[in-house]
Amino acid sequence: MIVGMPASRAELEQMVMALFTLNAGLDRARRRSLGTGRLSLLQVVEGHEGARPSDLAVTLQVSPSLVTRQVQALEQEGLLAVSSDPGDHRSCRVSLTPAGNEEVRRLRKVGIARFELFVADWEASEVVTFTRLLRRLEVGKSLVAQREAGRSHRPRWAASSGG
Repeated sequence: MIVGMPASRAELEQMVMALFTLNAGLDRARRRSLGTGRLSLLQVVEGHEGARPSDLAVTLQVSPSLVTRQVQALEQEGLLAVSSDPGDHRSCRVSLTPAGNEEVRRLRKVGIARFELFVADWEASEVVTFTRLLRRLEVGKSLVAQREAGRSHRPRWAASSGG
């Protein structure tokens, strides 16, 4: 790997603005579309079969009450199955029904078709490069979060030995 010069402050600011603009647009689209919230929860359940609603809320970074309401609605639609938690009778476990699996596949197709429109004039190599860079950004973000979580939470003044 060839190491080049680090990005300038102006280049970083442009990247951050582009990411914020993209994220805001995706958030607006998610709020307007009932399917995206459903898909998010269904995908998380797909990847965490038998999870508790509280664990799903942590994964989705939303309030537990929101997940509870969504789980109840999706259970009524026959997309999720809710069963008692044998280890904690105050909680439950959530899993996809066959109809839920089909809905995940359907919503995923709709989402991919939408993104195909966004990048219709991109070359395949650009899509691959963008995906690689997004994953690399996520890894960097995770590493920084891990380092920051490992820091002492004591105030700076408490770490000094002077007195």
